[in-house]
Amino acid sequence: MSTKDRTEKKHIPRRAEILRVLRKHDKPLSERALFQAFALRRGPAREALLNRLQRMQHDGLVLTDRRQRYALPDRMDALRGRVIGHAKGFGFLTPESGGDDLFIPPSEMRKVLHGDRILGRVSKIDRKGRQEVSIIEVLERANVNVVGRFVVEQGLGFVTPNDLRIGQDVFIPPQQYGGARPGQMVVAEIKRQPSVRSQPMGAIIEVLGDHLAPGMEIEIAIRKHNIPNIWNDAINANVSELPVHFAADELEQRWDLRDLPLVTIDGADARDFDDAVYCERKEDLWRLIVAIADVSYYVKPESSLDLEALQRGNSVYFPDYVVPMLPERLSNDLCSLKPEQDRLCFAVEIFIKHDGVIESFEFKPAVMRSAARLTYSETAQALTEQDQSVRSRLSPVLPTLETLYTLSRLLRKRRMAKGAIDFDLPETRIVFNDERKILRIDPVLRNEAHELIEECMLAANICAARFMYENQSLGVYRTHEDPDQAKVEDLRRFLSEFGLSLGGGRKPTAKNYFNVVEESSDKPHTRIVQTALLRSMKQAIYTSENHGHFALGFDCYTHFTSPIRRYPDLIVHRELKKIIKAASAKYDEIDLNHMADVADHCSMTERRADDATREVIQWLKVEFMLDHVGEEFAGTITAVTEFGIFVELDKFFIEGLVHVTALGRDYFHFDPIARRLIGERSGRRYEIGGQLQVRVVRVDLDEAKIDLEPVGKVARRKGRGRKKPRKSMSGKR
Repeated sequence: MSTKDRTEKKHIPRRAEILRVLRKHDKPLSERALFQAFALRRGPAREALLNRLQRMQHDGLVLTDRRQRYALPDRMDALRGRVIGHAKGFGFLTPESGGDDLFIPPSEMRKVLHGDRILGRVSKIDRKGRQEVSIIEVLERANVNVVGRFVVEQGLGFVTPNDLRIGQDVFIPPQQYGGARPGQMVVAEIKRQPSVRSQPMGAIIEVLGDHLAPGMEIEIAIRKHNIPNIWNDAINANVSELPVHFAADELEQRWDLRDLPLVTIDGADARDFDDAVYCERKEDLWRLIVAIADVSYYVKPESSLDLEALQRGNSVYFPDYVVPMLPERLSNDLCSLKPEQDRLCFAVEIFIKHDGVIESFEFKPAVMRSAARLTYSETAQALTEQDQSVRSRLSPVLPTLETLYTLSRLLRKRRMAKGAIDFDLPETRIVFNDERKILRIDPVLRNEAHELIEECMLAANICAARFMYENQSLGVYRTHEDPDQAKVEDLRRFLSEFGLSLGGGRKPTAKNYFNVVEESSDKPHTRIVQTALLRSMKQAIYTSENHGHFALGFDCYTHFTSPIRRYPDLIVHRELKKIIKAASAKYDEIDLNHMADVADHCSMTERRADDATREVIQWLKVEFMLDHVGEEFAGTITAVTEFGIFVELDKFFIEGLVHVTALGRDYFHFDPIARRLIGERSGRRYEIGGQLQVRVVRVDLDEAKIDLEPVGKVARRKGRGRKKPRKSMSGKR
């Protein structure tokens, strides 16, 4: 290349310049017109521009028309977004620019799969008044692998995706069966993506096993949600090199807590103990010490172990199975605060005034020696039930426990007075038999020991957030934004049906929400109301900037107390240590953007874990109900839609659907504001909170659904008089 050519290539217009030129013109521009606009000669300069245009087209920044002229997508009424598939073959486009989802008809969905990123345009309005999207171009394919069941029909092999949103079977040529037998669950790699003329084609790359094999639901969820679960050789080597003993100079630099009776309090089946607590009265102040496993001592930034922990983002807790964020040698051994063993920790010493206000705090790297590994149940037996045998057994740490208990009640009282929202929604625990089939489903009962630890962890998290914020440090915050106004108005209409009101005007506070919880706490519909309050709020996320926490009522909050199982906590530990060492607080834009990316990624991995565990629990519950088809149960109506009512079986905490066609010989009209179905002729009402006796009529494992039918009249919610049904009700939820 000549000197002239090299000089010219350096001046190839950047993306922003190309977009500016296209926006300035009122018509699409040809290649020739773009060459002229940028005064580019023949040769490498033009080739470089065309390559850049091609990449911009792939990213959805520019489009070409039928004459291969370039234009901006919005000038051609094009929309970028993700495809949301539906089991019935149609789909929706969620625009990246925001706004309502747009309908994609089945004919267009043949070209794509759920999750694909596309360019589309509104082509027409259908008979239902929906804007219908036609696909211009697929920008990004979301599905490399698909998990599903292998079937062979008339000599042709297919994988039927487990994710019902992927509405097309994957064709598998005979030479690509990979040893799979019909009916087995497999992973197929997609070799050819779908088009308008052909379905996707692939090869089986992994055989998971038989459809109903114990633990299969977890294997499916791990692969379906792309949850990393294998430690590679580099990580295994990294972990094997971690020191078992600490150097003397390391201990000399740390605050020695080994003489204090710090204790861990966890569930009976916990294996990793990452937090320990201690409390005493110091004149008119409380002295609280929260010690957290010093994971950052072992997991160094940018190491293979650190990069893998970042990819995982968090541990994933399935029923009776965990996909850990860190290898067991760390999570269950070196970083686990086991009794009578020296462990490195990162501690915060907090001084709290008699009214529950934090006066001061200090973070310090430390070394500790846990005095006892306690469970929630035995701690509650000692503190609230005054069980003398348990108190006697715990006598060496009992003074610490009683002081912790008194302080935790003070902190909780102050939080509740400020209006922090405290939902009391039931949780369940699945108990398996030896064959890993559900034996029973037990409610998980919270006691005062849970609240004791919760208040200590909240105090430590608040101090960590303040320390980062006041020192203008980089970090990851736990953010919970205010609810959307539209959802607040829907909530108010719903609460009015129960005689409840939400204060606060256009911007209700956590205190306003708390008042509703308090007002309904002793009513039969308290759980329904709390669920509605919860659904009206946004999801908490991780952010690189502090935006406060709505539900907790905190101006500044983060996660600091679980670095074994949450990557954001590990990041916070590192940032706090930098502040303590008086490290430079100068950050450039790359640092800021990187921290924002880490926060976004950790929010994604948290949602990924929630989705995966929810699907596994739902599948297990549906499988459990296979043995109860035909049986009758008492239930509570938890949701009402135009197509039926959802009823939770009181005995098992399992939800099923009573379709509107099973409600009797009547026309039922849906009231979207009151969220009830009312019979046109009978006047019979089905509304949230109503009690109903139902029979299990059908269980569908493939769709993880339970169909119910009523066997008796619906019981009205207690404490409400009968109202006349409205004459005309219509609309959709």
